[in-house]
Amino acid sequence: MCGIAGIISNNSSTALHHLKKMTDAIAHRGPDGEGLWQNAGGNVLLGHRRLSIIDLSEAAAQPMHFSKRYSIVHNGELYNYIEIKLLLEQKGYRFRTASDTEVILAAYDQWKEKCLQVFDGMFAFAIWDEKESTLFAARDRFGEKPFYYYEDGEHLLFASEMKALWAIGVDKTIDEKMLLNYLTIGQVQNPTDNAQTFYQQVYALPAAHYMKFDARERKMKIQQYWRINKEQKIDTSPAAAIEKFENLFDQSIKKRLRSDVSLGSSLSGGLDSSAIAAFVSRQPGHETALKTFSACFPGFEKDESAYINIACEGLGLQNYTVTPTAGDLLNDFEKLCYHQEEPFQSSSIYSQYKVFELAKQHGVKVLLDGQGADEVLGGYPKYIQWYLQEVLSRHRLGAIRQEKKALLKNRQPFKWGIKNHFAAFLPAHAAMQLEKREYRKTISHPQISQDFLQLVKGHEWEGIHKPIVTKLNDILYFNVAEQGLQELLRFADRNSMAHGREVRLPFLNHELVEFIFSLPASYKIHDGFSKWILRKVVDDILPKAITWRTDKVGYETPQVQWMQSPQLQDYIHESKKQLVGRGILKTSSLDKPVLPQENHAAENFDWRYCCAARMLD
Repeated sequence: MCGIAGIISNNSSTALHHLKKMTDAIAHRGPDGEGLWQNAGGNVLLGHRRLSIIDLSEAAAQPMHFSKRYSIVHNGELYNYIEIKLLLEQKGYRFRTASDTEVILAAYDQWKEKCLQVFDGMFAFAIWDEKESTLFAARDRFGEKPFYYYEDGEHLLFASEMKALWAIGVDKTIDEKMLLNYLTIGQVQNPTDNAQTFYQQVYALPAAHYMKFDARERKMKIQQYWRINKEQKIDTSPAAAIEKFENLFDQSIKKRLRSDVSLGSSLSGGLDSSAIAAFVSRQPGHETALKTFSACFPGFEKDESAYINIACEGLGLQNYTVTPTAGDLLNDFEKLCYHQEEPFQSSSIYSQYKVFELAKQHGVKVLLDGQGADEVLGGYPKYIQWYLQEVLSRHRLGAIRQEKKALLKNRQPFKWGIKNHFAAFLPAHAAMQLEKREYRKTISHPQISQDFLQLVKGHEWEGIHKPIVTKLNDILYFNVAEQGLQELLRFADRNSMAHGREVRLPFLNHELVEFIFSLPASYKIHDGFSKWILRKVVDDILPKAITWRTDKVGYETPQVQWMQSPQLQDYIHESKKQLVGRGILKTSSLDKPVLPQENHAAENFDWRYCCAARMLD
């Protein structure tokens, strides 16, 4: 896990001090070392900030060179590098380091872009081919690691974070339509264009894509190399599916434990993080008490302390906790925004920020985390209605009555009415109606100024998209591949790297995800339980109170209480004044009191105003 940066120029006048400014801007990503390199022609510069995880020797430092032809900067981890290395050695390759980065170089030399098909990891890397004068850059399948770029005809600039681009003069100009969508509907991505960021002319290489840039012809090609097949179905019994899930998850855990530094895990008290801790604890060599890190809020109705204690006692974990306060949030807020670079929907990510800070204080450099499980296994309450609509559309009236009865028995929150019946049989029309609802919210928000709306005139529909959902897999695919998971992965990357920590996500092994998508929906939501197959896998190794708990809490903070504090209310009011001064909000919005909302409330407007104002600084 590191920070990378690069400049590909039309001429040799670009000096190393420009690259140094870029790597200085992302120094927090790699506190263990720095490397700068320029080719003999002077038109290619690669920079690296190192966070040493695998092969701590100087031989594994970057930029790394191979075969007197290739040079690489790499951010992330290739979890199956040992297996790929053995395969390449059989083909005659010899290695001078024990690092995964050298394996990437050899794999690219052997298979070129097809090497991506055999990689299991989280990565963003760029390889300069001096012989062909081309840059090959790629990002992992789910987008765990970031890659941003800017191209103006004279230079191609890329980096792990946008602040590295801004450091050498790229304009930090907000995209007005992205800002409008965030303020009105809380949307932080464009689901129809994952390359778009909140800033004009700065783009993200989408997840599961690679870039080839011909420096001679100044031609760029961006290609998707992997996508989830949400239509594939396998015929397997529940018992066989449970066994295969367990094997795939176990292998994912094992590979993500490969590290030459201290390792621990986040622990929320929920099913996902507890499952990870349970599987880690039974791995050979990890029998000692696993160090886990949690955010707790005593007295808060959604505090997870009781479940955290149950998990720790049942699994023999060593747990450390932090209790963030409104004052802490206020003190850290501008720093949090600085690291995130783009807006976020609520204060919930601050818990994660403090958990990684806590891990740093206790000397743990790598943490496993449960992100991705809810998106691939249908863990959020919102997925229940989509599942029931799939059951209804298959004309299984008896099955839907049985499922609804079981969900009610488990006190699962879900909405069900005539509109859901309508959506089950006319999904395209339902998607269109949802898009119209989002559109109306963006153009009729009572506090947005008419002057600001004029700036996006003709672009009102941009970024507004709802998928046609005929089955549960459709909405899961949308959230995994188009909108939802990407923002959570951005939060995790920035929060961990702000403290020089690495986060690994076992549920995002692509073979495991592909298998889950191939299973019937009833293996994901069944008998009144979400994530049913995961619960069955851990039924014998986790305390029942965690395995079969039915309330869903995810990094929730007491945001309502925090937003009632006078200091935070004053801060929000000043933020609104700033947006009024920029012509974004109406002056009358200053007369409206701050309305505290829960983390995931649809009308969390005052939080968004506060966050957006900081991004505009």
